Amino acid sequence: MSKVNRFDVITIFPEYLSPLNLSLIGKAKDAGLIEIGVHDLRAQTNDVHGSVDDTPYGGGAGMVMSAEPWGKAIDAVAELAPDVEHELIVLTPAGQKLTQELAVELTKSKHLIFACGRYEGIDIRISDYYARANGFKVREVSIGDYVLGGGEVATLVIMEAIIRLLPGVIGNPSSLDEESHSIIDGDSALVEYPNYTKPKVWRGLEVPDVLLSGNHGEIAKWRLEQAKSRTKNRPK
Repeated sequence: MSKVNRFDVITIFPEYLSPLNLSLIGKAKDAGLIEIGVHDLRAQTNDVHGSVDDTPYGGGAGMVMSAEPWGKAIDAVAELAPDVEHELIVLTPAGQKLTQELAVELTKSKHLIFACGRYEGIDIRISDYYARANGFKVREVSIGDYVLGGGEVATLVIMEAIIRLLPGVIGNPSSLDEESHSIIDGDSALVEYPNYTKPKVWRGLEVPDVLLSGNHGEIAKWRLEQAKSRTKNRPK
């Protein structure tokens, strides 16, 4: 079994995933904390045009991504982590909405395969087939109630939400305990309280006195009150 989490992304635009080499994710990969692979779906086609889509059965506008190249690509990627369960993440506006709770749950998966659809999406038989296949789990995921040109942007969002939670990725792990959706008040998750840094006064706006008091009990109380207020009053 792999000792680190592995992430594989299948896309027709591998260059779209270049941000995975930057910042926290890039550092985590370089440090051996995670493994990442980006794979070109067109490599699994046989025609000179690298065709990955076709017209939809039943008619309608747009094109649908064909099952065969996707099946071949997913099978090939699964062989890169043969001893773990593979969790196939299909990016779609119809999927389960990404939350902090879901990001935490996905940190437990040793092998995540992201299927970045385009056009009118991927032939649904990909989800149906792998949901029944041994060693696979399928999850359709959305990052919000809107439509993008493809799943690449959503994959970057989801991967960052997961990877930053993995051990060793964040320099100060305690910072994860006091950020939005990780502050718990009873049964409710709150957004983060407002933060300030030097100078004390900037363009006539001052830092609240309580944050300068050195009274950690009062500071904690103020921060919790602010988190509750911001959670209650944020736009829906």
